[in-house]
Formats: sequence, structure tokens, C-alpha cells
Amino acid sequence: MSYFKTAILLAGLAGLFMGVGYLLGGAGGATIALVIAAAMNLFAYWNSDRMVLSMHGAHEVDARSAPDLVRLVGDLAGRAGLPMPRVFVMDNPQPNAFATGRNPQNAAVAVTTGLMGSLTREELAGVIAHELAHIKNHDTLLMTITATIAGAISMLAQFGLFFGGNRNNGPGLIGSLAMMILAPLGAMLVQMAISRTREYAADDLGARIVGQPMWLASALAKIANGAQRIENPSAEHNPATAHLFIINPLSGHGVDNLFATHPATENRIRALQELSRQIGGGAGMTMSAAPAGGAPHGPWGGAASRRRGPWG
Repeated sequence: MSYFKTAILLAGLAGLFMGVGYLLGGAGGATIALVIAAAMNLFAYWNSDRMVLSMHGAHEVDARSAPDLVRLVGDLAGRAGLPMPRVFVMDNPQPNAFATGRNPQNAAVAVTTGLMGSLTREELAGVIAHELAHIKNHDTLLMTITATIAGAISMLAQFGLFFGGNRNNGPGLIGSLAMMILAPLGAMLVQMAISRTREYAADDLGARIVGQPMWLASALAKIANGAQRIENPSAEHNPATAHLFIINPLSGHGVDNLFATHPATENRIRALQELSRQIGGGAGMTMSAAPAGGAPHGPWGGAASRRRGPWG
């Protein structure tokens, strides 16, 4: 059902884009809009991962610089039937994470130092599994495309103010002003709806990958609390990337609303609790103590750490 809903929303976004192009220049305008969208998506397909990692100051780590983290990602990728993604760390005190990449063969998982320093081993495994679920579901490419089309709609709407107001076949000045406001708003709403749909799907698959839904549920509660208290400067400077993170890095939302980039954390936790009852995992588990946050990268980033992952 989530894939069907996503397809409908994506079709609506593409239709809105074509519609704006048609209002600006008739059939020719719609064709030009399609060409622009194709060019922008092609550029995003090849460059979006490098761009977003650079925006957030992420640096790649390996088995020497972050042995436990890399081992954990590798273990979970194997369980998910995925190639080993590249692993990145962001020097950021806010607990958060995201995945990016055009396909599973060219994917990356990025976590903040705040995440590594505040979660238990089990909770971190739940977060990594969620991000791997995005990769397995090809959400990283999907969200790049939706963000690109939404941005293109905003660009076309801006053009409408300059080119549509005085043309006989254009929307007119009033129509251009309305389009400049309503078209980007509509695109943003559709983009956010797609993002929320994919988050629920990644929670479900991630919990199944790790085998314990409550590990992810516990992590989401901690991350949401941290995101409300701790500012994420790179996300504040690049708000268009907020939908990539496991929890909105800009602000917390108490309810699912039209302007939320993520589902309400409480709703996600309830869904994971229900999944836990269905598959019989996590209801009575014992969490290990949260790690001390003394080291710059927490217990997951230092070369001296040698604790094995939960499947090592």
C-alpha cells in the first residue's frame, strides 16, 4: 500500500510540474518543463550523494578509524542482503542519521557523533537498519527526485511572474501571483507526504532487518528528544535536506500535519510496538546501558574500541 500511495503522490507532483509548464507556455511550455525536469534529475542522480554529504561536513570512516561502527553497518547490510555501503561520520552534537546514494551499489550511511555518543549498541543497530531499509527500498533516489521536481516547480512558478503576466495565453498577473504562491506550496505538501510515507516503510523494514522493533523505537525517542534540544547548524543552513534524516533535524513535530517532513515520533513508536507484538520481538528485551560520551566519536568511533556488534 505504501508503494501505491508513493506512486500516486509522485504522479501528482509530476502532474503539477507539467501543469505549471502548460500554464506558462501551453503545450510547448509543458514540454520545456519536462526537459528541465529530466536534466535536473539526471544531474541529481549522479551528484546528489556527494552534495548532501559535503553540505553536512561528513567524512568517510573505515575499519581502522571506526572499527565497531563499520563492523555494525557491515553485519546489518549482510542481513539486509545489501552491498556494504560507505560509512560517514558528521561532527555534530545532535543525534541523527541519514542515507544517500543513487542505488544500493553506490550508497552511503552517515551518522552524527551525537548519535554514536548517546545510543546503546542495540539502538544504534536499529537506526542503521532503518537507513539500510531506505537504501533497499530505493528511497534515497526517490527523495532526491521529489526534491528536485519540487525545486523545479518553485523555479517555474517564479518564472511565471515575469513571463506569464503580460501574455495572452499566460495566466495573467493575478494568476501568476497565485501560481507563484500555490504551486511551490502544493509541491512542498506532496514532497512531505511522500517523505512521511517512506519513513513508515523504512521503520517497518528496518525493524525486520534488525529483528527487534523496540531497538529502533527506543532510538527514535532519544533522537527526537535530542533534536528538540540540540541545534543542527548544517541542517539549518540546508533545510531542503531535512527530509533525509531519520528525525527532523530542524524542529520537533507533535502531530502528523501537512507541513511535517516526518511522521510524529509517537506514531512511529506505536507502529513499531504493534510490529513487535506481531513478530514477537523486543517486548521484554534488556537494553544495555547507554555509553558514556567522553570520546569525540563515542564508543563507535575510536580505534581503541573493540566491542563486537550484536552479530559479531
